[in-house]
Amino acid sequence: MDLSDLIRGVNRRLEQALEAQLKPRGVSLHQYRVLEALAERNGLPMGDLATRLFVDGPTLTKIIDRMVASAEVYRGPDPLDRRKVLVFLSRRGAARFDDIGELGMSIQQDILDRLGASEAATLTTLLLDLLAYPLPVSSLDSRTRDVDLRMT
Repeated sequence: MDLSDLIRGVNRRLEQALEAQLKPRGVSLHQYRVLEALAERNGLPMGDLATRLFVDGPTLTKIIDRMVASAEVYRGPDPLDRRKVLVFLSRRGAARFDDIGELGMSIQQDILDRLGASEAATLTTLLLDLLAYPLPVSSLDSRTRDVDLRMT
């Protein structure tokens, strides 16, 4: 199995474990992630929130629209840049996160217990490095071109 499959597989297992705990409470994984992000830093720009949740703008807009309709979050203009829209956690959303916030922490603690503090810290550092490192698009293009040339 290659590295991307392993990362994707671990991520899926983590998501499934969290979803299994959220579903009986009527909360989706995306809702949880939005609540978690806003509990950490309220008043995030839509773009920053999309980046944090690893979703595109249109997908985030749909998620936020549903959460606005259920009064968990609300939108407001950025006082420093009126062109930006900020998303805020409502009292209802904060109360909901108070009820479910420990679920994600519990899963994270399970990982820490399994790996140990040192290995968990190393894994965190490695994953942060991978996220910070842009993939070289030019080398991807040349590999695709090489494959295309071999196929002709």
